[in-house]
Amino acid sequence: MKSLTVILHNIRSTYNVGAVLRTCEGFGVTRVVFSGYTPFWGQGLPHEREKLRRQIHKTALGAEEMVKCEYVEDAADFIQKIKDNNWKVLALEQADKSIELQNFRAEGDVDYALILGEEVHGVPPEILGLADDILEIPMAGLKESFNVSVAAGIAIWELMKLPNGKIGCQDKHR
Repeated sequence: MKSLTVILHNIRSTYNVGAVLRTCEGFGVTRVVFSGYTPFWGQGLPHEREKLRRQIHKTALGAEEMVKCEYVEDAADFIQKIKDNNWKVLALEQADKSIELQNFRAEGDVDYALILGEEVHGVPPEILGLADDILEIPMAGLKESFNVSVAAGIAIWELMKLPNGKIGCQDKHR
């Protein structure tokens, strides 16, 4: 795996966004892409941007300044563009065609994107259909899913453990 981009699509909570950013920074994820209604401090009026930045900072603790972040208007268009450039796209979701996370095998010298979806409804079908593989975290308890920020940490960690899974591409000395 050459690099990993995490796509946050329709994540509602600024705290989940901050927690995912902190996890991504800790694992050296290359960039985080915001789409849909995921809160992003680069949008809106100045007072709205500052409020979002403060809320995200509560859990990101500065990681929002350390990870490359960008917002895209159309997630499907962005995903199709990276696929056209030979990226592999993964979605973290429970689905009929999902692969248990621990059984996934990545290709070596390929860029990957991991899509994380809305806290309650997950990745919408139109985005899920663009994924090359759908990964699922097996559940042993009665709850059907983990919090999106927890699931992100589990998935990114598992991807890093793969052969050629070194995804830390950030320069730590910027």
